[in-house]
Amino acid sequence: MANSAMPAAQRSTPPDRRLIAVGATRRHGGQTITIRATKAGVTGSIRPTGGAR
Repeated sequence: MANSAMPAAQRSTPPDRRLIAVGATRRHGGQTITIRATKAGVTGSIRPTGGAR
């Protein structure tokens, strides 16, 4: 059992990761506010809460 341990796996470099989008959804006073930001810009909407459009 002197040499039964497996050698450690060699580490590869992790792939480059970048943030694609970030967003938030908030419900307040009967409204749902949605905001999304990407590299291209920021979008958002305010809608009545409960699925009515």
